[in-house]
Amino acid sequence: MAGIRKAKVQDADFIFKILQSYAIKGILLPRSLNNIYENIRDFFVYEIDGEIAGVCSLHVFWEDLAEIKSLAVLEKYQNQGIGKELVKRCIEDGKTLGIKKIFALTYVPKFFENLGFKIVDKSEFPQKVWTECIHCVKFNECSEIPVLLNLEDVK
Repeated sequence: MAGIRKAKVQDADFIFKILQSYAIKGILLPRSLNNIYENIRDFFVYEIDGEIAGVCSLHVFWEDLAEIKSLAVLEKYQNQGIGKELVKRCIEDGKTLGIKKIFALTYVPKFFENLGFKIVDKSEFPQKVWTECIHCVKFNECSEIPVLLNLEDVK
């Protein structure tokens, strides 16, 4: 059996490990275990036969803006559409919550463009969005690309 579900508190250690494995490679920004626990309700996990194969979160910033964060799929499960399904679930969640726009900061903009996101300028987002960036080791040399999906354009 395979499918997406909301993360449980018991998943936090594994979520931390998968995110940390990509953070060490410089592919994702690191998140502390404490941060994962504090935001566990934001996370979805993709499970295959009881094993978590991938994770993704949707973090609400304001009444009309949310961010897709921490998208990661275990290497052995990559290129099977799991990341795409996780992002689609976050989009559905955003619609349910009444969010108007979802953005992501990514090193792989093409992946998001294939899901309807558009590359945009960072200046389109309110200052609050960048509060986490200030603490990032890559702050002054950030090469992440902002992408945006207007949910009013999504059927």
